Amino acid sequence: MAASTIRFTLPDGKVLELARGSTALDLAAVIGPRLAKAALAAVIDGQTVGLMEPLEEGGAVRILTEKDAAALPVLRHSAAHVLATAVRELRPRAGIGFGPAIEDGFYYDFDVAEPFTPEDLAAFEAKMAEVVAKDMPFGRRRVDKAEARALFADDPLKLERLEEFSDDEVITVYQNGPFLDLCKGPHVPSTGRLKHFKLLSAAGAYWRGDHRRQMLQRIYGTAFHTKAELDEHLHRLEEARRRDHRRLGRELDLFQFFPVSPGAAFWTPRGTTLYNTLEAFVRERQRDAFLEVKTPLLYTKALWEQSGHWGKYRENMFLVLDNESGEHDMSLKPMNCPSHHLYYASATHSYRELPVRYATLDVLHRNEVSGALSGLTRVRQFAQDDCHVYLREDQIADEVKFLMDFILGHYETFGLKSSLKFATRPEQRIGSDEQWDRAENALRAALEATGRAYEVQAGDGAFYGPKIDFHVTDSIGRHWQLGTIQLDYMAPERFELEYVGEDNAPHRPVVIHRAVCGSFERFIAILIEHFAGAFPTWLAPEQVRVLPVSEKWTASGAELVAQLRAASIRAELVDRETLPYRIREAETLKLPYMAIVGEREAGDGTVAVRKRGAEKKQEVMSRDAFVATLLEEIRTRSLG
Repeated sequence: MAASTIRFTLPDGKVLELARGSTALDLAAVIGPRLAKAALAAVIDGQTVGLMEPLEEGGAVRILTEKDAAALPVLRHSAAHVLATAVRELRPRAGIGFGPAIEDGFYYDFDVAEPFTPEDLAAFEAKMAEVVAKDMPFGRRRVDKAEARALFADDPLKLERLEEFSDDEVITVYQNGPFLDLCKGPHVPSTGRLKHFKLLSAAGAYWRGDHRRQMLQRIYGTAFHTKAELDEHLHRLEEARRRDHRRLGRELDLFQFFPVSPGAAFWTPRGTTLYNTLEAFVRERQRDAFLEVKTPLLYTKALWEQSGHWGKYRENMFLVLDNESGEHDMSLKPMNCPSHHLYYASATHSYRELPVRYATLDVLHRNEVSGALSGLTRVRQFAQDDCHVYLREDQIADEVKFLMDFILGHYETFGLKSSLKFATRPEQRIGSDEQWDRAENALRAALEATGRAYEVQAGDGAFYGPKIDFHVTDSIGRHWQLGTIQLDYMAPERFELEYVGEDNAPHRPVVIHRAVCGSFERFIAILIEHFAGAFPTWLAPEQVRVLPVSEKWTASGAELVAQLRAASIRAELVDRETLPYRIREAETLKLPYMAIVGEREAGDGTVAVRKRGAEKKQEVMSRDAFVATLLEEIRTRSLG
């Protein structure tokens, strides 16, 4: 017979006992009336629950208020329901999809005949305010499958979801005022807790993310506990729009896209210079400790079957039809791993030469769906600073530390702050549980040996092994996943990789997959937005623009350009149009330096230097001093 009471352990270790079936709100009230008033939800043994859910089991408990980060997703999930309430009131025939909380807000999908307009969003937001003002409770109840079918008889999208439930599965519905939704929750106690929200945009989204299904209309919004937090977020979004790499890419003449080659960037001369400068930086850092190789672009499916990609990754690969067999039995490479394994296996290796690090900067192709393509951040053709390390198992800890320092040093050069996440085995994977245990334990131990803090991302590993992902924070606080260190015990088995040990017998190496930029395309997109197009001097496609005051001083300006170029400084002479026009043009292109040459400068061998961001201030200096200043700034890769 079940006990009539359940026990809860508070964060301070205190234990409280309540009647079975009590709610988290009852528990909060026992702790104190102020906490009960401020409570939004609760976490019991790691699971977030609503305040009004009857509790059958006790455990470690934490009451969530707006001061707790875990309360924000609950608020945003509730905001999605408030949005759906408003849409249904104004569009009673709108079909209802899903409405989850996401990292920076929430969305809800609707099945409607026409896309939503900005005017629609304004109307929905006004109606949401009315729903909030009514302070409707979020009521939760459990229903069986038959009852749920009756409740959602007019909602085909919900009925489809219901059919995925087993007959004995717990089904819950939430209701606030007139709106009823099939939902696991949890939610805040009532709509009145949603004070500070904003609808942001609308876009098409395929039902269940399947491009073969109907197109729904997705409304994105965000919500915060305070107005200050909301205002700060909206400011950050506005700043992100101002920095959008797609817009700046056009304005700064860096890259273009053409419909005849979707998802593949066309780099302009300025963009190519930027790309090559980044690539040269990567090569310079890898020169001493890595061996660069170039490998073919096209391989038969036999290689991809051996690596496991043909079975687990084929839908993301560009398949090539063989003219003789009439079958798709070749593919453009989506990654470099198998080619490196082939090369390693082509020679005999001694334990003394490990670790061996092969690096490749070749172009890759992945078959992203057209609707997912977005500027440089989601493309079909790209290049990675890809590396595979072949090492002994006893070298894992030292190698992870070396690679981690190498990767973090790269980001520090650009002023990007980093954080680490440890990703464990996904549902779709190759290899046995024993192999995964071995790989995860080894990588986790190596990570912990570095002493660096990290978060765990359960189930987010590669299909062949666990990984450490590097997330960077840009200048406006956004997070980007970039580099990775992936430990792979599977590839050495599949490719029968060996090294000759100290005992003169063959042994299996371990493989580490390493990327730093992720892809050059995406990394450049991040840099464009991080710097708002105002690249540091060493990275800027054009470092100095020389501007003669008039045609009289063009020859002197040309001599300065020659001097700069002789020092490998990227300089251009522009003498057309008026000087104010040329200055504005250089400012629009966000050039680091303008060098103005007039009668005085031509006569005494000086230059009037205008540095980006210095408004109209100019400093007159000797040309040799100017060159020396630039060279030092480039040498140190100064961010100033």
